[in-house]
Amino acid sequence: MNENIEKEIKKHAENGKITCAVARKIAEDLGVPYKEVGRAADKAGIRIKDCQLGCF
Repeated sequence: MNENIEKEIKKHAENGKITCAVARKIAEDLGVPYKEVGRAADKAGIRIKDCQLGCF
C-alpha cells in the first residue's frame, strides 16, 4: 500500500510539497491513517505544508 500512497503524494506535489488538506484527502481516499501518509511523504522527500490540525 505504501507505494500507492507515495504515487498519490508525488502526483499532487508541487515543488516538493503538498498541503495538509491534500495529505488528509489522500489518506481518506485510500482508507489509511494520516500518519501513514506522513511517513510515505517523508520517505518520498515531500514536505507537508499548511497543516491545520497538527497531524503531520
